[in-house]
Amino acid sequence: MIMRVTADRIDRLLAAHPLVDGHNDLPWEARDQVGCDFTRLDLAAGTTTTCTDVPRLRAGRVGGQFWSVYVPSNLPGDAAVTATLEQVDAVHQMVASFPDDLGFARTADELEAVFRAGRIASLMGAEGGQSIGCSLAALRMLHVLGVRYMTLTHNDNTPWADSATDVAVHHGLSRFGVEVVREMNRIGMMVDLSHVSPDTMRAALDAAEAPVIFSHSCARAVTDVPRNVPDDVLERVRDQGGTCMVALVPEFINADVVAWRREAVVAAAEVGVEDKDYVAFLAFTKARSALHPKPDATIADVVVHLEHLREVAGIDHVGIGGDYDGTDTFPLGLEDVSGYPRLFAALADRRWSDEDLVKLAGGNTLRVMRDVEVVARDLGAQRGPSLATIAELDGIPAG
Repeated sequence: MIMRVTADRIDRLLAAHPLVDGHNDLPWEARDQVGCDFTRLDLAAGTTTTCTDVPRLRAGRVGGQFWSVYVPSNLPGDAAVTATLEQVDAVHQMVASFPDDLGFARTADELEAVFRAGRIASLMGAEGGQSIGCSLAALRMLHVLGVRYMTLTHNDNTPWADSATDVAVHHGLSRFGVEVVREMNRIGMMVDLSHVSPDTMRAALDAAEAPVIFSHSCARAVTDVPRNVPDDVLERVRDQGGTCMVALVPEFINADVVAWRREAVVAAAEVGVEDKDYVAFLAFTKARSALHPKPDATIADVVVHLEHLREVAGIDHVGIGGDYDGTDTFPLGLEDVSGYPRLFAALADRRWSDEDLVKLAGGNTLRVMRDVEVVARDLGAQRGPSLATIAELDGIPAG
């Protein structure tokens, strides 16, 4: 239970300063459950089948939300591009369906304006380079439609970047992958390095002309899994002005859950299920958990990661990216988006100052957004749209 004085302090801070969550997979859940029909998934009234709805966003004091327009990274050909456009449309439809509570935002200033108007600012992030295929024009059009970050990979490599959970091919970025980063910087789309391999992280930092983000990742020095961020990368994120938004995924933060998952990966492989096939692997682990229950993670696990990120990268470079509706379980006390005040109270109890908590909540993310916007204005005055192709730079067909 949160002490009343602490609860009042957290409520006051998050009423005045937006909590900006870097990653929420509700749009894919809406697609999976109701075909993105928001007359059947009434977010304003509250849901029983998702981690996210308006009442719980309000209870969690969420002021700005990056909605993931995720599509599976193993879709064939350019099917991922079409599916991403459908997910972008779903977010636009969702925001339009609940105008009293949600407001669309494309910039840091618009995010703050929506928040001041008493609504939850809604932004979009594309989760994986499969969403543009191998087309810089597709990248630019996602930006026109409001997508403000792109994760360079999801669970599979793209033809131009290596994933943390696939076999290395490029050992970072191909020449075309470097051009993707440069074009993202030019148009003002944040480069998201969650899901990519450490070599890809470093190559993207080498290529970047603007700060980068991790929209939902944790510290590898604390929990050694491929999806987490090594300390040397965190130091470079600090030096280049970026931010790492901590994910609330038990598999990233708790050693017992990591061991449980590793056993599940072996068992799944024996029946032909790959762990990087998220949908198939999740179905397998849900069935397996009846006999092999998944251990619980806790708020304390999240605090350990946040304090390590603060120690290595600094308080100006940490944020929140819950990954709600993107996995099957969450830490005790953080089971849905309403739990954020409990996390902030735990940090307050560990002597995080008001200034620290405001930076974590959204101050750092807003600063990165503004820095990326400034760089885009400068680069836009220096160079026009890139017309490079993967065939030209890497010698492989775009299709």
